[in-house]
Amino acid sequence: MAAMVAKRSLCRMYVLSTVSPASTQLFRQAACCYSSTKHPFQGGEGSGSSSPTGHLTMSSSSKQLSTADIKKIPDAEVRKSVFISQSNDVFTNLALEDWIYRNFDLTHHHILMLWINKPSVVIGRHQNPFSETNVSALARNGIELARRNSGGGAVYHDLGNLNCTFFMPRARYNRKYNLTLLTRALYREYGINAELSARDDIVLLGKKISGTAAKLGQPNAYHHCTLLVNSNKLHLGASLEKDNVEITSKATASIPSPIKNLVDVNRTVNIQQLLSAIGYEFLRTPATQLTDGGRELLMKQRGFQLINPTDKWFPGITELRENFASWDWRFGKTPNFSVQKSIQLKSAGAGAPHHQQEMKVKVDVEKTIKMSYLARKGPAVYSALGKWAYNMAGFNQYGLHRDDCLYENEDVKEAIRRLPEKLKDERNFRITRALHLSMTKTILPKEQWTKYEEDTKYLEPYLQEVVREREEKVKWESNK
Repeated sequence: MAAMVAKRSLCRMYVLSTVSPASTQLFRQAACCYSSTKHPFQGGEGSGSSSPTGHLTMSSSSKQLSTADIKKIPDAEVRKSVFISQSNDVFTNLALEDWIYRNFDLTHHHILMLWINKPSVVIGRHQNPFSETNVSALARNGIELARRNSGGGAVYHDLGNLNCTFFMPRARYNRKYNLTLLTRALYREYGINAELSARDDIVLLGKKISGTAAKLGQPNAYHHCTLLVNSNKLHLGASLEKDNVEITSKATASIPSPIKNLVDVNRTVNIQQLLSAIGYEFLRTPATQLTDGGRELLMKQRGFQLINPTDKWFPGITELRENFASWDWRFGKTPNFSVQKSIQLKSAGAGAPHHQQEMKVKVDVEKTIKMSYLARKGPAVYSALGKWAYNMAGFNQYGLHRDDCLYENEDVKEAIRRLPEKLKDERNFRITRALHLSMTKTILPKEQWTKYEEDTKYLEPYLQEVVREREEKVKWESNK
């Protein structure tokens, strides 16, 4: 399959026998490919469609059927495809998932997308990343943090984890059908007897091997889930370990569960063979009935397609990916929350011995950060609190100053314009260096971090001057 990927951007495969470990080889030998040199918008065989994979899009369909009409469509008129993403980038695969959901007409065509990501943590749409993982530790270890468009809890992905997304019309959404199809594939291919839990997880010997979530819209819906094949459980546990702070939030919280890899019960399980088995099970099963249609049904389907998620095939997917990778989506969508942490302070009076005092600091986080002080006022308290909040922000690890990070409204822009050339050059250098560090997912050596005591508010005098002039101008004009 890897050799085919190098020569083809899109590939169709047909399976010619019953699934078994031996038949997987036959499955690969029976692959029938067509060249990607065809223009991506020519459509598939006889489809007359302008979609990148030759399937109907919502804009090209003649009309949108009602829920009742969709439910009346017989299974014999519904075709199926298995899409295999050739990307291991979590943001690209989330964008591909969203593109299909937004654009495809699934009325007579159901899709199973199979995809694998490099190490990453994916949280639900309504979750708080700081409640689900240690965000700073993920960044240090080069593990991406992503937010998906569906609900549910946080999950860890790596190359030992297979992701499955079922696309169908909202009227045909059936979560148990999809999950049962997966358990049937596991049993048919490996003799593994997995079950569905009351929470619609797939469990094996009492431990979770698959989590599940869904996006229900109109007219389309999708249901996606994971399958732990040979995931690194040490990295999984460390990536989902939370920071040692108390967080109060209305965000959806994950429910921890003991997990198991499929290789823990059958060492012969591997990603590529399992991918083939699940795709085969999907294609040989009618759209609404969990019965075996066998070779006859399978040969009527649209088969397997290797998908290259680029703008050439999916116009606008790069912009979708940028949205999923943006700070505004991953962190800015976090529901309001509060963080509380205890700090040990040392204090001493004149001639008195040192003694420790505990102070609790509460940070209320909305669109911006505001501080609530739950401690006795005093210089020592404010100094310790300020230093803690400064280091917590993290910008100093990139060599930035506080005034480098101000939101650039019109007042700030004017203040920057008034800076002396030397200060302006120093500011530009710090910001350019920080952008480079961010792109390479690194930070400065600790001895080069900006220190709280040395961070001067170089922009503040100029900003105060700009604000004062603006207020005077408004006052003057109001008195005319």
